[in-house]
Amino acid sequence: MDEVELFFAGTGGSVPSPRRGLPATLVRLDGDRLLFDCGEGTQRQLVRSVGLADLDAVFLTHLHADHWLGLPGMLKTFDLRGREKPLDVFGPSGTSRLLGSLSGVWGRVAYPLHVVEMAAGDAIEFAGYEVEAFNVRHRGVAFGYAIGEHERPGRFDPVLAERLGVAPGPDFGALEAGTAVGGVLPEQVIGEPRRGRRIVLSGDTAPCDMVRSAAQGADVLVHEATFLEADAARAAETDHSTAAQAAQIAAEAGVALTALTHLSSRYRPSDVRDEALAHCPRIVVPRDFETIEVPVPEKGAPRLVPWDAGATVTG
Repeated sequence: MDEVELFFAGTGGSVPSPRRGLPATLVRLDGDRLLFDCGEGTQRQLVRSVGLADLDAVFLTHLHADHWLGLPGMLKTFDLRGREKPLDVFGPSGTSRLLGSLSGVWGRVAYPLHVVEMAAGDAIEFAGYEVEAFNVRHRGVAFGYAIGEHERPGRFDPVLAERLGVAPGPDFGALEAGTAVGGVLPEQVIGEPRRGRRIVLSGDTAPCDMVRSAAQGADVLVHEATFLEADAARAAETDHSTAAQAAQIAAEAGVALTALTHLSSRYRPSDVRDEALAHCPRIVVPRDFETIEVPVPEKGAPRLVPWDAGATVTG
């Protein structure tokens, strides 16, 4: 798997603001497009930026309205565009009942629409990676999701292969594919398997061990930061996190880069960032339409890429 990117379509909290839409994160993994949460206005956010792609799956973290209210309109738009390929919508228990009660909003759709309820520990397999649900601490049933890339093959050493008498060309490809050539075994010229990338999205949650455990050694953690420490009592009351608490989780889990989202308009983003940086140096506070690129570890660390307002809209 080559491309792994997180595009932030909505980074606000429960109420949209002029600068931040409601929760929605588009994860791009090579040709796959997975949407995590779909707050009100998500399709408009995508149309205004990277385009409304034919998503492969939607994952809902929980069933509070600010995390799914944009889904009915998006499902209908796909139908009006003539979508044919199936769409899977995953979520916690109650998702089928919720969407079933709203089916009259979008009417019939011509494409196969599958609603799948998950339990904590369930993992959905894709080509080269899986998406696993885990419990978090929020009102009602709520999930975080961990995207785990499968282990990658070790590096092929062409210099060593030549030294052992293997000629460059098709024989190199045979060794890389696992076939011995002229008595030279693949394991002689291919290094140890390399770990896959790991991305964790907390959804809405109070600080909890489940997120800390899921995020151990992750390349990217997307963690909510609805409050600042001055309002820690309110955060505890509503099962949300402060910026400081999110940063502490990230530091304890050894995360390479943490993105704070679900921001309240009551705070300045710089104050959210400054509070978090006091506890962990690897923190970013993305704006809507910014992207985190996640290269394979040997090619560098994850990085936040600002949105180019002049970029060409596709889709």
